[in-house]
Amino acid sequence: MATFKTISSKDVKTTTSYLNQLVDFIEIDISSSNTRKAYKVFLTSSLSAGAGVTSSLFQTVYDQDFTLQTANPLFDITVGIFSGSTTVKNASTGQDDANKLLFPSESLMMREKVNIYRQFAQLLLGNSDAYFTSPFDNPISTDQIDEALFLCHKRLFVRDGVKRETFAMRFYQSASRSGDEEGNNIMSSTAHPASGSAIYTDVGSAGTLLSSYGGAVGNVVDATNTNRTVGLMFYQQGITVLDLSKITSASQHMRGKISAVAKASAVAPIGNTVMGRTGFGNKNAKFIPDFMVSGSIDNIVRHLAETRFGSGSNTVMTYQNNTQINSTLVFCRATADEFNYSTNPTYTDSSGRIVVVDATQTNFQKAFSFVTSVGLYDANSELLAIAKLSRPVEKNDEKDLTFRVRLDF
Repeated sequence: MATFKTISSKDVKTTTSYLNQLVDFIEIDISSSNTRKAYKVFLTSSLSAGAGVTSSLFQTVYDQDFTLQTANPLFDITVGIFSGSTTVKNASTGQDDANKLLFPSESLMMREKVNIYRQFAQLLLGNSDAYFTSPFDNPISTDQIDEALFLCHKRLFVRDGVKRETFAMRFYQSASRSGDEEGNNIMSSTAHPASGSAIYTDVGSAGTLLSSYGGAVGNVVDATNTNRTVGLMFYQQGITVLDLSKITSASQHMRGKISAVAKASAVAPIGNTVMGRTGFGNKNAKFIPDFMVSGSIDNIVRHLAETRFGSGSNTVMTYQNNTQINSTLVFCRATADEFNYSTNPTYTDSSGRIVVVDATQTNFQKAFSFVTSVGLYDANSELLAIAKLSRPVEKNDEKDLTFRVRLDF
């Protein structure tokens, strides 16, 4: 009869291995309006001058039309501003009795932009009042990231983390056109064609194993000049923090329609205004600080997504993920005199004699069995797992077999 055999600690080993998968995103995934899902959770009051403004705090990029059930979220994209930055200090008019920052009506969602930056600082640096620097942990003021672009990659693709020195992203530094284009939408790739393509990567991060409150971190650099750092990659969190003043032509002229609490005009419908045009605020408006201060988060994210990543079918961002596989190896040993019989009822005849293959060898043929699976039981003889063999293996009293069962988790 088949019997149970106790497995000792010597028969069990544990190992850890890693699996890497290549993840890449194409331009149209980011630039297309039906692959980016917005969440309208911000709303200004509707004044007599015009309609209020609605906006998201972030947008999610999908691999196809996000209304389809088969769509997979790729990453979230948003922006934030450091509360101690020059941009905030120059735009703020002070604080109220609750120490909340106050801003003039020409600005939009400044508190939200500051709070988003604080949330990422708390998550990744362990201090909501801290600021990001590139290179990482560098106290030099010129390396301080005041205006940040945050890319939060989904766990479905990041798995247990991003592998060092595999991240790369192509980004257009400029998206403007000379001439009289004031009436065009500032988020339009037609009115604001992209130029100045650059590759940003974390090459060299394996040479300096940096870490922070949020886990392992590496510097993101300009591929054409690796001494020029433009952001950070937090590997375990799957979050990329990029300095907008470095990856964009921050001083470029920005003009076009943006959301605002405003009545309709000759150049903009209700709920919109025009920036960068004579008679409409600062006619010399720039990306930083003007657009970052006056634009809603949706305006800024749409501009970046639709004009800075391209709109074709080329790969625009890529990395390799890490999947940590913890394995338990159980060595199930069957010595020569073990497991040579089967509990299958057809193994013996009505008299209890073993049914042999060759009837003429009744007195000579030895008992044997074919192993097709291995069962693992707990101390109460409850079946926990079954390992199936790719093919039956013969077991007789002249064979000493060892089956290795691998449990991955």
